[in-house]
Amino acid sequence: MIAKLKGMVDSVDTDSAIVDVGGVGYLVSASARTLRDLVVGGPATVLVETIVREDAIALYGFIETAERDWFRILTTVQGVGARVALSILSTLSPDEIARAIAAQDRATLSRPAGVGAKLAARLATELKDKAAAFGIASPASSAPGAAVPAPAGSLNEDAVSALVNLGYRRVEAFGAVARVTQRLGAEARLDAVIRAGLQELAR
Repeated sequence: MIAKLKGMVDSVDTDSAIVDVGGVGYLVSASARTLRDLVVGGPATVLVETIVREDAIALYGFIETAERDWFRILTTVQGVGARVALSILSTLSPDEIARAIAAQDRATLSRPAGVGAKLAARLATELKDKAAAFGIASPASSAPGAAVPAPAGSLNEDAVSALVNLGYRRVEAFGAVARVTQRLGAEARLDAVIRAGLQELAR
């Protein structure tokens, strides 16, 4: 299974690109966000999600780890195939997706092509726990008189902030912290989460 491609960008189309790795051209479908970062003739390292079907092997590419993570998460929802997931990622950044789900903002979630009102509602309902894992608090948690947020959410946000202060982009930090806290558990100390997050981002 192909997990990453490192080579030269041979061409970029409206919804895909060809990455030349040692003389072999790999056709990689990608979001508009990723395609904007690919320069024809320039070097590229593309994270790849390989999907094997009966009639084809399809490669989906991502510049950012957070975008690949959300692609995987989105495609767990009934009615969201790879194409719809790419449409969502073309319209909304990983950070915007997480915030829209946390806020149950169905209007924002229905903006991408291929996402109607019913699918937006399903995304908001089924993925609300995923948004929390990315360190996004529900609006209710910050409302006057609301209960104090759970320590895990606070720890996640502190870890994300620390990684951002070290120069990493917020969406990348969200993804790394989500994966680390899932692996280490809710009782993990902040310094351990930050160290493990740095290791994730260095991969």
